[in-house]
Amino acid sequence: MKKVRPFIIILIALLQVRSNAAKANVGYTPHVSLPLTSVAKKYVLILSKSSQSVVVLDYNTLDSITSIPVGADPHEVITSPDGSKAYISRPEMNDSGHHITILNLQSLQKEQTIDTRPFYIPHGLALQSNRLWFTAQGSKAVAVYDLNVKKVTQVFGTGQDFTHLIQLRPDGKAFYTTNVESGTVSIYELEELPPYMPPTGVLPQGAKPRQEWRQTLIQVEPGCEGFDVSKDGKELWTASPAGNIFVIDLENKRLKSRIHSDVLGLHRLKITPDDKTVCIVSVKTGELLYYNRQTQQLEQTVKTGQGAGIYMDEQKNRMFLSCTPNNYVSVVDLATRKEIRRIPIGRPDGITSVSVNTPN
Repeated sequence: MKKVRPFIIILIALLQVRSNAAKANVGYTPHVSLPLTSVAKKYVLILSKSSQSVVVLDYNTLDSITSIPVGADPHEVITSPDGSKAYISRPEMNDSGHHITILNLQSLQKEQTIDTRPFYIPHGLALQSNRLWFTAQGSKAVAVYDLNVKKVTQVFGTGQDFTHLIQLRPDGKAFYTTNVESGTVSIYELEELPPYMPPTGVLPQGAKPRQEWRQTLIQVEPGCEGFDVSKDGKELWTASPAGNIFVIDLENKRLKSRIHSDVLGLHRLKITPDDKTVCIVSVKTGELLYYNRQTQQLEQTVKTGQGAGIYMDEQKNRMFLSCTPNNYVSVVDLATRKEIRRIPIGRPDGITSVSVNTPN
């Protein structure tokens, strides 16, 4: 058996003495790394054109928490899937606007502003896979801003006047817009097409099928602005200030129905979370119309205010109506169709709700 060297024995003894002394010392506290925790907070966000801000409300109580300045003429608001950011379009039509404001919802502070030039008058917004889609009314187009590289990476020309609101299909292979002054709805789809046939009539060697975006225009009526798509993706509803409601068959890309409501000033509409009822507001008369989506029959008409925007809150089964000319937001219980709250806001417009994880 090999001999253990004396210095090794001494070293072990010293380490044992140090360990025992540390344990005996009542003031000794070992370093422990605690995991970071976060607290989920849920808000309702309402744009106020009068104060040029986002009004932040508690989601449950609807009490005001704060107001965040965002710049002139805020119109539409959407949030990121993780709830950390909000994006606000600012058309500034009279000044050829070119700004989208980004908010940090964890700090409830303005973070930065996107300059959309050369695409002017951004309005409708959609977000998918870190790509921010926006309508550019002044450029007759839809543009896609990549949030990673911080620039526009794709553009779709509608060739239509006042391309206003936008909605993406969940699979990302189609989107829809209303072109208000042209009186049309754009259906843009990513299609599988055969190889391009050159004028010679002979396909080049190695020619393959291709995927390209193609637009189909559906004629409705000038003034059609607000629209919504059913959850099954088969129907698009829109309405005009002349009081007409249009139902588009998205599978066959054709106008399916035209409904005469006899209510002027129809402006925005949304389909209820259960996909059964279409709610349409009149910014002229202050009426709210409930249409059965299957039968296309009017079920009820109530007075709520001159609605200019609608947000459906699926979790609480309630509807927010931004009554811009009346300077308030009406909150409606969808089960009873009764107004449950009226929130004073200076010229409200876009509304949404969001769940935010904030550091504890």
